[in-house]
Amino acid sequence: MKKIKTCALVIGHKKNSPGAVNNDQHLSEFDYNEQLALEIEAALSDCKKVKIQRIYRRTYSTLPDDINALSPDFIICLHCNAFNTKATGTEVLFYHRSKKGKKFAKVLDKNLVKALGLTDRGIKAKTTEDRGGYLLKQTNAPCLISEPFFIDNNSDLDIAESKRTELVNAYVKSIQKIARILSK
Repeated sequence: MKKIKTCALVIGHKKNSPGAVNNDQHLSEFDYNEQLALEIEAALSDCKKVKIQRIYRRTYSTLPDDINALSPDFIICLHCNAFNTKATGTEVLFYHRSKKGKKFAKVLDKNLVKALGLTDRGIKAKTTEDRGGYLLKQTNAPCLISEPFFIDNNSDLDIAESKRTELVNAYVKSIQKIARILSK
């Protein structure tokens, strides 16, 4: 019998440092993704092949060690992009030297784009010097940073909200597929 795979589901940012914000809807990246994580976890609660370990950030510098202490098989960090209230689209970040990370990023990006129907900004290889690169490099397991939409763009946020079930299912489908790949 194959071992159950563990996905560390990291909620980007924290309550007192909530990340990007949609000013019109008074919704922060942290609040959005905390609720999303709970929905993903609930949707996978009966899954026999993968379990979710939800992780909250204490500090950015300690986050890789906090994740590594739990020995997950793979990591998905829930984020939302923000730029100028006009930028749009979906992208997934991975560490540039991680072959598994690149493979898993393709799986997640494909499912997120299909769910939301936003512009596919693609998968993005990141180095240590890039935003998010420290976390991507310092974790022992393959790590992805998902940016399914721009939270400061009202249209993107409206689409994400109207397709919430599809978004949750895109994460669920991706997590299950990555677990299957790792079980081979």
